[in-house]
Amino acid sequence: MIKILIVDDHAILREGLKQILSEGGDMMVAGEANNGFEALAKIREQDWDVVLLDMSMPGRSGIDLIKQIKSEKPKLPILILSMHKEEQYAVRTLKAGASGYLCKDGASGQLVQAIRKVAGGGVYINAAVAENLALVLAKGHDMATHTQLSDREYQILLMLASGNSVTEIGDSLNLSVKTVSTHKTHIMQKMNFSSTTDLIRYALKHKLIDTDDEAAD
Repeated sequence: MIKILIVDDHAILREGLKQILSEGGDMMVAGEANNGFEALAKIREQDWDVVLLDMSMPGRSGIDLIKQIKSEKPKLPILILSMHKEEQYAVRTLKAGASGYLCKDGASGQLVQAIRKVAGGGVYINAAVAENLALVLAKGHDMATHTQLSDREYQILLMLASGNSVTEIGDSLNLSVKTVSTHKTHIMQKMNFSSTTDLIRYALKHKLIDTDDEAAD
């Protein structure tokens, strides 16, 4: 029996996931956490076969949480279930140590198969993610500029492109306004942007944000 820990801040979604996984027959949801701190506590308390992890939660989440979990439990498979499209985060989560990535929009039909794959030591990604990962790993490939940003810079790039202010980003990530502003400056320099409008246009062009996201200069 595959023992699963679900980490998501939405109780309704956790209930839906439990329902889907209960039909697998060979797996059970043995624990839940609604934020990163609870997740770390439960991971430290007992052993799990798979952690099903949401990318975006209040407090500790995302790439930082993946790295923290893997530093403490290197062999623990993490399957990411995210509202973010694969193009936005999949490759970075895999590089951080995740074993798979699913977008919530189409996860229901793939979830049981993905859990079995990562629990068995495999990696679960779709063809598009596999191609992007191959390009990242290919020596001499001319990568898009945003791939050279640090994980934190990339996270802030997406939030800025989605219309969040420096203050809002700081509140969400538990960072000072000064720290976020410094990251923003580095992003603008590395990407050779002269305005937030340039940043938004770039994000849209490279499909880093959805076209219906609200964005403002």
